[in-house]
Amino acid sequence: MIGEIDLVRALALAGIRSAVVAQPGNPARYSRAAVRVLEWRDPWTEPEALVERLLAFGRAQPERPILFYDGDWDALLVSRHRDELSEAFRFMIAESGLVEALLDKERFRELAERIGLPVPRSRRLTEEDEGDELGLRFPVLVKPLTRQHETWRPIARGKALAVTKPEDLRTLRTRLRGSGLELLVQEAVPGPESRIVSYHVYVDERGEVAGEFTGRKLRTHPPRYGYSTALEITASEEVTAAGREIVRQLELRGVAKLDFKRGPDGSLHLFEVNPRFNLWHHPGALAGVNLPEIVYRDLVGLPRPLARPARPGVRWCSLAHDPQAARADGIGPARWVAWALRCEAKSGFAWDDPLPLPRAAVWRLRRRARAGSS
Repeated sequence: MIGEIDLVRALALAGIRSAVVAQPGNPARYSRAAVRVLEWRDPWTEPEALVERLLAFGRAQPERPILFYDGDWDALLVSRHRDELSEAFRFMIAESGLVEALLDKERFRELAERIGLPVPRSRRLTEEDEGDELGLRFPVLVKPLTRQHETWRPIARGKALAVTKPEDLRTLRTRLRGSGLELLVQEAVPGPESRIVSYHVYVDERGEVAGEFTGRKLRTHPPRYGYSTALEITASEEVTAAGREIVRQLELRGVAKLDFKRGPDGSLHLFEVNPRFNLWHHPGALAGVNLPEIVYRDLVGLPRPLARPARPGVRWCSLAHDPQAARADGIGPARWVAWALRCEAKSGFAWDDPLPLPRAAVWRLRRRARAGSS
């Protein structure tokens, strides 16, 4: 399993243990369900080294393990090396050209326009473009074409930067000149992040929907264009219908998350389609639809669990970051603690697996102490 604690937890809820590929200090390394930790190799900067490490592990097993992945670059690595990796692993992933198109925002824009998906208007930002020549309506969002935290976090705390007028965009371009970042400019959809809803699905090799559920964001950090800190499973027929139709148009196989935002008129605007596993699968499993488990059972030839709709109202939160998001939302500490205690899924903590988050925090404290003494 290449990825984070919430995917480990979703698998653990199905009684499936993991060999974890994760950075030092990642909570996934400290889960009771992580029976082995593989030496970390970054799929962005060291893809070949990680492939070699995975192949060595997979070939040493009595039968081919199931390979899971939950980051953009993890998915790209598995897709680009699918032929090699399939010799030592079993896995589900979308067709290679579709993976590349979905995880590159410019290629996704071209694909969406070609088949008529309901995406906000956008354009790739080149060195020659001036803000008032883009043909877009301001305000706009500026995003990296392919998400990579190490290169984007020095620029912005959230997933995107908001720009209200053309001269501000020119100033931003001047500041980023020489950074090597490839950027997409997209018309903003008004409204808070709590208007973002999502469709989660696993489509099997025959093209049949094997499991699905919907959800909505409750809070992000930072509050605008931030990373999810609190989520809730829903039962939206509208979002399900929109998601199914887009998956059909894309002829997608495997797992995917489709993010939409409701506009002021209630219409759904598609932001992205991520063809990979993700943190939503933890609350989804607690709600009764464990997509990683269904994929696992398909790959090993076991019967699927009884199909049923997800139970709405199941919530997930990040204990590390949601207190800050709640404070920005006007929620005091006591009220947040009471809410978090009732929250069904907590990232990095469960009563039967309580140590991932505390042990990761101890690792970070020790690292800071060593850095301070050097």
